[in-house]
Amino acid sequence: MTELNFKGKEFVWNHHLTVPFRPLELHPEKGIGEPALDDNLVIHGDNLHALKALLPTYAGKVDCVYIDPPYNTGKSDWSYNDRVNSPMIREWLAANPITIEDQLRHDKWAAMMWPRLRLLAELMRPGATIFVSIDDNEVASLKLLMTEIFGSDSHLGTIIWKNATDNNPTNIAIEHEYIHVFAAGREKVEPVWKSPWADLKERLLAVEKELLASGDKPDEIVEKYKEWFKAHKDQLGPLQEYNKIDEQGIFTASRSVHNPGREGYRWNLRNPKTGQLVPQPLMGYRFPEETRDELLDQGRIIFSEDPNQLIRIKLYLRDYREKMPSVIEIDGRRGANELRKIFPDRRQAFKNPKTFSLIEWLISFSTNEESIILDSFAGSGTTAHAVLAANSRDNGRRKFILVECEDYADELTAERVRRVSAGVEKAQDAATREGLGGTFTYCTLGPPIELDKMLTGETLPEWEALGAVLFHAATLKPFDPATSNADAGYLGKGHERHVWLFYQPDRDWLRSPEAALTLSRARDIHETDPETRHLVFAPARHVAQKMLDERDLNVEFAPLPFALYGLEGG
Repeated sequence: MTELNFKGKEFVWNHHLTVPFRPLELHPEKGIGEPALDDNLVIHGDNLHALKALLPTYAGKVDCVYIDPPYNTGKSDWSYNDRVNSPMIREWLAANPITIEDQLRHDKWAAMMWPRLRLLAELMRPGATIFVSIDDNEVASLKLLMTEIFGSDSHLGTIIWKNATDNNPTNIAIEHEYIHVFAAGREKVEPVWKSPWADLKERLLAVEKELLASGDKPDEIVEKYKEWFKAHKDQLGPLQEYNKIDEQGIFTASRSVHNPGREGYRWNLRNPKTGQLVPQPLMGYRFPEETRDELLDQGRIIFSEDPNQLIRIKLYLRDYREKMPSVIEIDGRRGANELRKIFPDRRQAFKNPKTFSLIEWLISFSTNEESIILDSFAGSGTTAHAVLAANSRDNGRRKFILVECEDYADELTAERVRRVSAGVEKAQDAATREGLGGTFTYCTLGPPIELDKMLTGETLPEWEALGAVLFHAATLKPFDPATSNADAGYLGKGHERHVWLFYQPDRDWLRSPEAALTLSRARDIHETDPETRHLVFAPARHVAQKMLDERDLNVEFAPLPFALYGLEGG
């Protein structure tokens, strides 16, 4: 497998392991509804630290990831500031933000992405899907990075997103971006779930049936359809492609039949409208002559009056399949228009926002109504908007987790969620004015749980915060507060053992006998489940492990750092 080598790779290879755990601190006044870590989340903080903070609760639980990282255009749109323990990388920090003149900007970008992708992989459940938007600057490097982290067999494809027309200084107009799609283990990927467009397809077919049953003339049907389509265009997503109606009054679309990727089939076909042979596509056709003849019999080959025009294939709405194409066309300018509707009081709320229709379309192919969707480069909050829109469409209970490091996390990212949920009074369209509903919890990152500071008593985290870290470290499973019991010191059960924590953020209590594992407490713990091993984290013990083993007590002691409870200097 080809690997991407970049300066600093050896220093960031396991950097995600050295990032300290930081508890998520809830801010009820900035969210909607009762604050809870199992609610929709908007997290303000460095996304590397935020992803590490999510591990104890969400490791192996995320169903879908969408991220839109910096494209590394050299236009000073990001800075590299990860505190990697390396003199070379520390020297890099003096040259921020990254500009076009920075000869190491591609290395820095790769060094920034590597640990974040590693943590995202840990948060994803087996078979989960990750979508990453990118442009030509790093499209090749990103694919190599993701291949190395997720595996070559986990690459599901690369989507070409035709989103605009750009007057490039060269003679090639840049009209597209890319979306790399990988899975956390391809063999675990589940079949595509029913997307919201399936219901919309049925609605369109009902309109088609109604028009056909009207008895109107074909021209009148066409005009009625054009009026209906114009009125509903913004709601149709990828079904906007079916914007034609044929002579029978059936909704259709059309696509090219040439093969743009590799050498295709070669055959000749005479155009009945011109009497001339249809020009040969440069790379040939997508299908053999047998398929061509079937399409001709079905009347699905579209000929042009122009003798130089290639043929196209007619697609029927009734045959629309729930399968993600590798090329999509959604106008990228819609993102800015959507944001203006939500923030009519701001002239330019955010630079180059993605349209929520794009992300809703992506998650429609990779999530069900109960899925968790994570975006660790949240920006203006487009992913949350897409999730709420999907839930509104099918009454789903999808959850979003957004992470944004910039100062606008509250006033823009979270504010968008507030407005999209509650509605914008002066908005012209009904969906924005009425709101999509939903709740969310706003969080920031608490102080790091660092052993050296705990040793001195400088910081003593709350029981649940420390317990979440220890439980995840001991079991590699996410911590579930609902199954824990702080009064009893019980954290939960992993694959093969229960985990306990005797701890209070009180130095006097930690020095007291109550904080120690004793023989009687070990017996009580053993009796809760004699067949399963119990791991007990505590500052001290008053019983030897040998004695526990001799009495066939399934209890194992794991010491919290010595002097955590203030024996030294205290």
